[in-house]
Amino acid sequence: MVSKIKRLLIGRPMKSDELDHEKLSKFKALAVLSSDALSSVAYGTEQILIVLMAAGFTAIWYSLPISLAVLGLLAILILSYRQTIFSYPMGGGAYIVAKDNLGVSTGLMAGGSLLVDYILTVAVSASAGTDALTSAFPQLHDHNVLIAITVIILLTIVNLRGVTEAASFIAFPVYLFVVSIFVLIISGLFKYVTGSIHTDIPEIGAAVSNISLFLLLKAFSSGCSALTGVEAVSNAIPNFKQPSDRNAAKTLVMMGLILGAMFTGISLLAYWYGVTPDPKATIVSQIAESVFGRGGLYFAIQGVTALILFLAANTAYSAFPLLAFMLAKDKFMPHMFMVRGDRLGFSNGIIILGVLSSVLVAVFHGNTEGLIPLYAVGVFIPFTLSQLGMMVRWYRSKPPGWGLRFTINTIGMITTLTITLIFIFTKFSHIWMVFIFLPLVMLLFMRIHRHYLNTADQLRIQLDTDKPVIKGSTILVPVSGVTRVVLNSISYARSMSDNVVAVYIGFDEGEIQKMEQKWAEWNPGVRLIVLRSRYRSVVRPLLKFIETIEWKTAATDHITIVIPQFITKHWWQNILHNQSSLLIRTFLINQKDIVITTVPYHLNK
Repeated sequence: MVSKIKRLLIGRPMKSDELDHEKLSKFKALAVLSSDALSSVAYGTEQILIVLMAAGFTAIWYSLPISLAVLGLLAILILSYRQTIFSYPMGGGAYIVAKDNLGVSTGLMAGGSLLVDYILTVAVSASAGTDALTSAFPQLHDHNVLIAITVIILLTIVNLRGVTEAASFIAFPVYLFVVSIFVLIISGLFKYVTGSIHTDIPEIGAAVSNISLFLLLKAFSSGCSALTGVEAVSNAIPNFKQPSDRNAAKTLVMMGLILGAMFTGISLLAYWYGVTPDPKATIVSQIAESVFGRGGLYFAIQGVTALILFLAANTAYSAFPLLAFMLAKDKFMPHMFMVRGDRLGFSNGIIILGVLSSVLVAVFHGNTEGLIPLYAVGVFIPFTLSQLGMMVRWYRSKPPGWGLRFTINTIGMITTLTITLIFIFTKFSHIWMVFIFLPLVMLLFMRIHRHYLNTADQLRIQLDTDKPVIKGSTILVPVSGVTRVVLNSISYARSMSDNVVAVYIGFDEGEIQKMEQKWAEWNPGVRLIVLRSRYRSVVRPLLKFIETIEWKTAATDHITIVIPQFITKHWWQNILHNQSSLLIRTFLINQKDIVITTVPYHLNK
């Protein structure tokens, strides 16, 4: 049953040689890897206005120069990450760049920040999509957490079906969103130019008495949330069709052009139409209502916006498993993240991402405003480290034309570092937990790495000196009675050695006598040792007996514990039996120099 459900949800297993068919074209890659960045136009301008409204309605004209500054930073990041793509065509983005040029610890900081950021990406996307949906249907507002988690579960299942299938699933909604936003911008611009809209808005340059540099910097840093997701293309280069680096670079530039145009259009319309933040209606929702009225086009744009915000999480589903794979390959994360699933994706990374982001949505109750500052600072730390790493790379290698490349990355590093510091100083109350969580993640990476190195040291052998040691074998079979299960286990034990001993733990003298009598009558050719347990413990007397046998025979024999176990036909029948065999195995598995094996006997009714 479980296998049938898995096949229904995920699809048939794919052969390893089908991996090339899972590579993405530029058309599909733009949808998958840009959905996060493109969707941020739905809340980027809104984040600027939320901060500016603290200085009053007159201050909203500052959203235009702030948006222009955000566009300048976008151009710098696109140029910088384009250089990263050609320098590191195997992917990995900020983690690989920082590790290669700035050291392992710095690389782990970048990698840890990105992993956290991808988890936040899913949580923010699901929460923002829910906000857009509840703007159109306010009656759903009380169910925002349930809606967001349901969407995360669906996206997890879609991505478990493979990269290509996930891309095919989201490509149409992403491009439909792009078209819808451009239709909204063009229609809104036409309506404004023709004088069909009349709003009392502050003139550009109007004096604002209580504006401050601190407030403007805070608004700028909030607007930079629209740039999250730009780095995803450089992380996921291996997912592109050949030539992967060129295709990735073209996709990155195309994403930057589309994102810049949409962000500019929404920011201009928000100012021209005098739109201000509303807890129950997003900026895009208010603009669409002003342009089209609350009719079919309004609901269509709201529906597509909600859908793209939900699907923006797919960027993280593409990048998180690849980054986790690279960290696992370097022994900083569990090796399970290196395993490809039935559909050739890194299934464990996809599942873990879905679980952690669902937990985050539940903890923050789907509050996008509370998640976005964490989300943004989580990506600007890798932005800064990536730029610094590329600066070091150009300075060390000095290839032809390195001066211009060095200058681009220097400008990028200074800008992203400045924004990171702005985030820290202006939103510390929102992002303070990063300074606790990120060191803990790095410490976890180091502990995992140390464990793998220690394990390798202990498992490594000297090929010229370490040879197998041939010993005899003493086999102990814990028995609870004379049954077919015991018969099956003793038969197996006798096939391996003649030195087999059955061990019975008795609680009552009457039971012990019956057992000894029945054993003697059966006479299986194996000696029965009876251990009396005054406190009705099975494990403790058995452990003491094993220690005694080990002390006497360790030099000459291996000690093997053969545990009889019967397997019921139906899972619920296990509840009807005490699972003493599992209890014994659980306790004995931690004992050194003991081999434990279970001999199953399957019931047929």
